Amino acid sequence: MKNNLDLDKLYLVYAGKFRRYHYEGIKQIFDVMTILKNIRDLFLIIIGTFQSFLIIKKTKPGILFTRGGYLSVPVALAAKINHVPYITHDSDSIPSLTNKIIARWAKINAVSIDSKYLRYPETKKVKIGVPVSSEFVPVSQDLKNAYRKTLSIPVDSKMILVIGGGLGSVTINEAFLEFVQKLLEDIPDVRIYHIVGIKNLKKMTKKYQEIVGSDDRIKVMDFIDGVYQYSGAADLIISRAGATNLAEFSIQAKPCIIIPSPYLTGGHQLKNAEFLEEKNAAVVLQEDQIIEKSDILFDKIVKLLNDDEYRKSLSENIAKIAVFGATEKLADLILSNASEK
Repeated sequence: MKNNLDLDKLYLVYAGKFRRYHYEGIKQIFDVMTILKNIRDLFLIIIGTFQSFLIIKKTKPGILFTRGGYLSVPVALAAKINHVPYITHDSDSIPSLTNKIIARWAKINAVSIDSKYLRYPETKKVKIGVPVSSEFVPVSQDLKNAYRKTLSIPVDSKMILVIGGGLGSVTINEAFLEFVQKLLEDIPDVRIYHIVGIKNLKKMTKKYQEIVGSDDRIKVMDFIDGVYQYSGAADLIISRAGATNLAEFSIQAKPCIIIPSPYLTGGHQLKNAEFLEEKNAAVVLQEDQIIEKSDILFDKIVKLLNDDEYRKSLSENIAKIAVFGATEKLADLILSNASEK
């Protein structure tokens, strides 16, 4: 980060977060360590606000932009005190706790989608989408074939991309192993590209070897650069419900099976998946469903791979929610609302 040529100056300030865990429910209220950490972090926020106040007073920025992480609380509060305008942005279909706190003083509340949960004043709400790499573009059949040629994937095969977020998903990984042998038998021309996560590569490679041996129809990877090529080449994507991935796949108009993580703060992936399901833009399965019975995932995969019209319908519907040019829109929004120093 310090050597990033896009950054003119880097400042460090204290910040704290309010710990709440979606999957623990009311139990967390009585957890002593959680309570103590939250109290400690309240003081860190106060210190961070004072540090941010001095930095903003010194640098006199024309505008502040925040994505809503917990670091934004002290910085945005300091901007408010210093009369510096700021813009918030929500990638997910529900606002982060930080943005719920600071959005009231923001000049603009930028959002990614028209979600019923993003209840900002209409006079301040601007839909811009989620900024993604320019490499993600609508995928035609010719472009799909070109990606496959680059990756040495047979053009007439049925390709599945399994990607459980940056760190992988143990639940998705384990569920897939339970039926992968049957999947290879039922759909002989299938190709499986499974992104298992950096910490899971050795274990998952060994398990695949034990189950299917050295089958060249399967490629197990820890992490990939150029995700757009793999997703663009795929007939079906199995993924978590992270906002950026969903934005990327909607631009590419890719049929997806979405398995949201129920453990993330605020349950934002659950709401992202709910939004897609309401639009008939993806097949959504809950994690407890595939833990209880992995055949549910297997059946959905087989049905989608064998039903071109079903995949086409999902492709068309997810493409309808795609927002193009979010990066440029956001840059224009920031620059046009910045005040003169």
